[in-house]
Amino acid sequence: MVVPKKKKILFVTGTRADFSKIKEVSKMLIERGWDVSFFVTGMHMLEAYGATYLEVRRIAGAKTYEYVNQRCGDPLDIIYAKTVLGFSDWLCEHKPDLVVVHGDRVEAKACAFVCSTNYVRCLHIEGGEVSGTIDEVFRHCVSKLAHHHFVCSETAQRNVVSLGEDISRVLLIGSPELDVHGRNLGISLEEVLLHYEIPFSDFGIVTFHPVTSEQETIGSQARALFRELEISGKNFVVISSNNDPGSEEIMKALEELNSVRFKSISSMRFEFFSVLMKHAACIIGNSSAGVREAPFLGVPSLNIGTRQTGRGQSQSITHASAFDSEKIEAFLTGEWSRQYAGNTEFGDGKSVARFCDALDCAEFWLIPKQKYFQGSSERKRLPA
Repeated sequence: MVVPKKKKILFVTGTRADFSKIKEVSKMLIERGWDVSFFVTGMHMLEAYGATYLEVRRIAGAKTYEYVNQRCGDPLDIIYAKTVLGFSDWLCEHKPDLVVVHGDRVEAKACAFVCSTNYVRCLHIEGGEVSGTIDEVFRHCVSKLAHHHFVCSETAQRNVVSLGEDISRVLLIGSPELDVHGRNLGISLEEVLLHYEIPFSDFGIVTFHPVTSEQETIGSQARALFRELEISGKNFVVISSNNDPGSEEIMKALEELNSVRFKSISSMRFEFFSVLMKHAACIIGNSSAGVREAPFLGVPSLNIGTRQTGRGQSQSITHASAFDSEKIEAFLTGEWSRQYAGNTEFGDGKSVARFCDALDCAEFWLIPKQKYFQGSSERKRLPA
């Protein structure tokens, strides 16, 4: 049985990163006749981070609703409170049939909470993953609040079920942004270099985000990392960090970079970033791109610090402290421009269709909104 294409699907997006996970999904749903809209908030609305709400507006056929939920420097609890207030009012007015949230950001947690208290069906993408920081705690909170889970790996699926979720609510689809990375986008590297005024064609990509539990040392970590990169004499494209507490110290470190060796960019269009990654000599920092997208593309990555602890296990990933100069130097010497076989731990490039097919099935919409904890005796066996 196929459901009528009249239901209203709302995607919550707060950052360029989560938008990359839902962009292609939203476009396919629109093609299939769904009523699609976006609740745009968080970093998207801040000029200092590229005003990326403009990217969301470009989705043809979708409605966008924009909400400023913070000032630069607001702590996470205040951002959470503001988001709950704003999204609660919006939800009461617009009444979507399904709200889709992603990952571990505070906006996702706030909106999932509002959905739970108002009995509005909520779907969480990429639950069950670990990272070793407070982000991981937020991610598991969202999983407990949401009614449905579309996860990216078998490990994540097991982890969500271990939280007491019914396996019938947990679907393994892979990570939707890998669908984009896996195809020819019709954009050349030369176009990307020209558009962003990047003066070199042999480069590594660096993204270093704050770790909220390490605010006292995050500035010194950033400076130590960039000092080693500069000593290497190689070229780097640096994508600005997110806006978590501690970002100010990282931004100060970016301002001190040598413009001859480093090209700093506040934000990039996702398709352009995909092309840049495919041609990069390596990915460096603590972004999930280094443990998910880089292995999928076969690009070597240097994962710095604790932010992605336990998340990706591909042989193309090297783990190091920002202060481990010997290991960083060894990586830059031995791994630069090395090519690995693609890793499909987080998806095979067919996730978008799986996502949309699931919503097309009536069974998805018949799953009750009331959840019950599934103890070990009640859990259904995971598929082999």
